[in-house]
Amino acid sequence: MNDRVTINHVAQESGVSLSTVSLVLRNRPGISSETRVRVLEAVERLGYQVKAPAKRGKLSRIGMLVRMESSVTPQMNPFYSRVMSGIEEACRRNGISLLYATLPVDENNHPVENLPLLDHEDVDGLLMVGAFVDHTVMAVLGKRTYPIVLVDAYSDTESYDAVVSDNFLASYQAVEYLLKKGHRQIGLVGTEIDAYPSLRDRRFGYLRALKEAAITNTYIADFNVNRSHGYEEVKQLLREHPEITALFGVNDEISVSAIQAAREVGRQIPQDLSIISYDDTVLAAHASPKLTTMHVDTVAMGQVAVQMLSFRLENPNAARMTLIIHPELVERESVALVS
Repeated sequence: MNDRVTINHVAQESGVSLSTVSLVLRNRPGISSETRVRVLEAVERLGYQVKAPAKRGKLSRIGMLVRMESSVTPQMNPFYSRVMSGIEEACRRNGISLLYATLPVDENNHPVENLPLLDHEDVDGLLMVGAFVDHTVMAVLGKRTYPIVLVDAYSDTESYDAVVSDNFLASYQAVEYLLKKGHRQIGLVGTEIDAYPSLRDRRFGYLRALKEAAITNTYIADFNVNRSHGYEEVKQLLREHPEITALFGVNDEISVSAIQAAREVGRQIPQDLSIISYDDTVLAAHASPKLTTMHVDTVAMGQVAVQMLSFRLENPNAARMTLIIHPELVERESVALVS
């Protein structure tokens, strides 16, 4: 056996992508017989070591790998701390041991290093929380045959089960709510064209709602939410476009910052500027004024991820699944009718 042989070598040798090799090694459907044979022959020819698949049965020990941006721990993140509590609760209730580690990510949520947990041999499955599964991570995951579920996480491929929020529809509904309140000059705060998929979908939801209402004016403060909370960007947007009567913030942290920025330029919330948000973390209920927002059941997101992992362990050949959590509007104090 050659320890230096990696999944990348297998992909190059067989002339297919990393994701295809991963699917073959995990015995997943959707791969032609010819391709499957070519990959397996490359594995044998190169002496690539494939770990034995986990035995079917109940989960007894799982890994939870949670994104960590700069020096902010996941426990301090108002969104992911609740996801983690849902995972932990489901594990306690089902007698599952939980192995936990953080995965440092860059400003676009791409992992910047590999951790031993990714290559851990003694787990029945793995939950990837909040990170983008790029080719670097896939090269490691491809060595493993245990099930993997992405939780508010994304990949370039469709190789993994996932639990995500319905970002597009919920954002559409948030803007639709503003429109019903009489707002026509609505801004979007906290996204980029090439943003993380969840934020990009929120941008698309905003644009679709305005388009269907035959509104052509869009006002977007573009920035990376991991680099900025938007204070300066919101001030600039409101100064350049005083006609704006409402803002949609892509998360509660951005929306709280938008409140502060709006006050700095002389706008009062909600008297002359309404703000609607997304996530409904603890920040929303404690903002001043309290934020109207789209509530994401993050605890349920974590709980159902454990259930999906259990199902996948017992049904390794079932079709790949994506479970979508549908956010609900929570009305508070930050949106007013246009007089």
